[in-house]
Amino acid sequence: MYLDDFLASGMGEGDHFPQLEFEQLPFNHPLFIMYSSGTTGAPKCMVHSAGGTLIQHLKEHVLHGNMTSSDVIIYYTTTGWASPSSPQSYDYVYGCIKSNVLLGSISGGTDIVSCFMGQNPSVPVYRGEIQSRNLGMAVEAWSPEGEPLWGESGELVCLKPLPCQPTHFWNDDSGTKYHKAYFSRFPGLVMLGRSDGTLNPNGVRFGSSEIYNIVEAFEEVCDSLCVPQYNADGEERVILFLKMAPGWPFGPDLLQRIRGSIRKGLSARHVPALLLETRDIPYTLSGKKVEVVVKQVIAGREVTQRGAFSNPGSLDLFKNIPELQNY
Repeated sequence: MYLDDFLASGMGEGDHFPQLEFEQLPFNHPLFIMYSSGTTGAPKCMVHSAGGTLIQHLKEHVLHGNMTSSDVIIYYTTTGWASPSSPQSYDYVYGCIKSNVLLGSISGGTDIVSCFMGQNPSVPVYRGEIQSRNLGMAVEAWSPEGEPLWGESGELVCLKPLPCQPTHFWNDDSGTKYHKAYFSRFPGLVMLGRSDGTLNPNGVRFGSSEIYNIVEAFEEVCDSLCVPQYNADGEERVILFLKMAPGWPFGPDLLQRIRGSIRKGLSARHVPALLLETRDIPYTLSGKKVEVVVKQVIAGREVTQRGAFSNPGSLDLFKNIPELQNY
C-alpha cells in the first residue's frame, strides 16, 4: 500500500480527515516488541514501554548529544552492531572528516533500547575510549565472583532498575524467561551485558574484536572467527578460523605474517594457538557474526536454534575438525 492510499483510507465524510485524538496512556503502555538477534540462543521477545523509550531517547539526544532543534546528527551503525569503535576509527574521523566534531562511541543494546555508556559533551574525547557512563545507568564491571573491578576486564552489570528495561517478554506470563535472562547470573542484579566475544587464555582476557581489527586488514582474508576451546581440565586455547578471499591461498607465509601482526599489535599472549581455514562463517539473520554457537559446535554440542542463522549449513563445517580433537 502506498502512503496516499493509506491516508485516503482514513478519510471521513466529505473527503475530510477526522480530527486527530491523542489518547492518554500509562507510562508503561507497550510501544513495540523488539527481538534480540539470537546470537546466544533463541531470540528474546522484549516488550518496551512508550514512556521508558521516549524518556531515554530524550536524555541521550538532548543531554548526552547536546542537541537542539537546529542541529543535525549522523548516527552510523552496521546491521551487525558487532564491536567497539577501534582507535583507527577515531584517527580516520578526526584526520579525514573533521577535527572539531564530537565522535560519540556508544555501548548499549536491544534489551534496553538505548545505551549504557556513550558520548558526553562536557568531557574530552580520547582515542579508542567511550567517554562516560550515561546518566541514570548504574553500570559496573564485575568479576565472575560478583566483585567490582577497576582497571581490568569484567562482566557488564547494571545494578539498579532503569525506565527503558523491558516491561516483560512476550508470551512469558510467569516471568520465568525474563528472570533467567537478567537476574540469574548475579541474583538481585540486572545482567544485561554480553561476553560471548571474550577470550581468556592463560589468564589474559581480551575481546575477539581486537583480533578481527588486525586479521581482517589482510587483503587475503575475507572474514574470520575467533573462538575459545576448552579441554577436560578447563584450560582454554584460542582458535582463529580464516575464510580466504577469492584467489588467495591459505598457507604458512600468510599465517606467519598474521601471527607477527597480532604479536606486534597486541602481544605474544594474544596470538591464537591454532589458525585454521574455513569455507564459511555463520551469521545471524540480522548480520551478527556468531561465536558462541561455534564454540558449542567444536565442543561437540548440538545447536537447536538453526532458524536464527542466515547460513545455518556453515555450522556443520566446524564439526569433528581433526586439529581440534584430543585437546
